[in-house]
Amino acid sequence: MADNIDKPSLQRRTYQILEVARPGDRSSRIADIALVALVASNVLAVILESVGSLAQAYGTFFSWFESFSVAIFTIEYALRLWTCVEDHRLPDRPPLFVRLRYMFSPLALLDLAAFLPYYLSMFFGIDLRFLRALRLLRLFKLARYSPALSLVGAVFAAEARAFGIALSLLVVVIIFASSGIYLAEQAAQPQAFSSIPAAMWWSIATLTTVGYGDITPITTIGKLFGACVMIAGIGMVALPAGLLASGFSEQLQRRREHFSREVTHALKDGVIDADERHLLNKLSKELGFSEQEALHLLDSVARNDGHRQTHCPHCGEDLRSGTGHPPK
Repeated sequence: MADNIDKPSLQRRTYQILEVARPGDRSSRIADIALVALVASNVLAVILESVGSLAQAYGTFFSWFESFSVAIFTIEYALRLWTCVEDHRLPDRPPLFVRLRYMFSPLALLDLAAFLPYYLSMFFGIDLRFLRALRLLRLFKLARYSPALSLVGAVFAAEARAFGIALSLLVVVIIFASSGIYLAEQAAQPQAFSSIPAAMWWSIATLTTVGYGDITPITTIGKLFGACVMIAGIGMVALPAGLLASGFSEQLQRRREHFSREVTHALKDGVIDADERHLLNKLSKELGFSEQEALHLLDSVARNDGHRQTHCPHCGEDLRSGTGHPPK
C-alpha cells in the first residue's frame, strides 16, 4: 500500500524522465542520451546534405530522417508542455500560467524552433535553403544537457545590461568611423565609399581588427583616420572580452559558494549520510563540476568547519561513513 502512495503519477514520472537525469535514474539517463544523439545526428545530416553528391544519392533517407526527427521533437515538446506544471520552482501557480511561462522560456523557444519551420513549410513557400539553415538551431537544444552551455547562458543573462552598454558604444563608434571615412575617401573612391552605410563594412572590419583588406583608404587623411579607428578597435574588442572573462569568473565563484553552502548544511551533524551524498553528487553535476573539483570543495569546506577530511582525494571513498580507510 505504501508503494502505491509513494509511486509518482504518470505526469510526474514523465517530467522526471524528460528533465536532466538524476543519479540512479536509468530511464531519464537513456532519454537524455537518445535526445542528445538525435540532435547530434540532425546536425550531422544537415552538414552531409550540403554535399551535392550525398544529397542526390541519399535524398530519400535524409527526407525520411527529417520527418522522423520532427515527429520526435514535436512529441518531446508536447510532453514538456504537459508536464511543466510539475516544476517545483513554481508552487501554487495555475497550470495555464505555468504553461504559458514555459512556452516563452528560452529553452522552450529553442525546442519550438527545432520543428516549427518544418510545419510552416507545408503552408508557406519557405526557401528550402533557409529551412536547412534553421535546422542548425537544433544544436542549441544541447544547452539543456550541457553545463558549459548553461554557464554561458547564465553569464549573458547576468551581464545583459553591461553587454547592452558595450553594444550601444560599439554602434556609436561604428557610425562615427563610417561617417569619418566617408568624408575622407568619398571623393577618391566613390564606388567603395559611396555612402555612410556602404562605409560601415570597412568600419566594422577595422574596429573588430579583422581587416579583410578589400577596401582600404588611399588618401592621407583617410589613412590617418583609419589608424585612429584601428587603435579604437583594440578597445572595442577588449571590452566585451573583459566582460565575458569577469562574468565567467563571477558565475564560477557563485556556483562554488552555492555548493560550499550545501556542503556546510550537510555537515551540520558532522556526518554526510547517503541521502546528503546523493544530493551533493546531483548538485555537482548540475553545476558542471568535475568529480575532482567537487571533492576538493567538499574537503575544503570540511576542514574550514573543523571536520576531518570527508573523502579520499584519490578514490572518492566517504571517510566518515565508517566503510572507508582513515585519512592520513
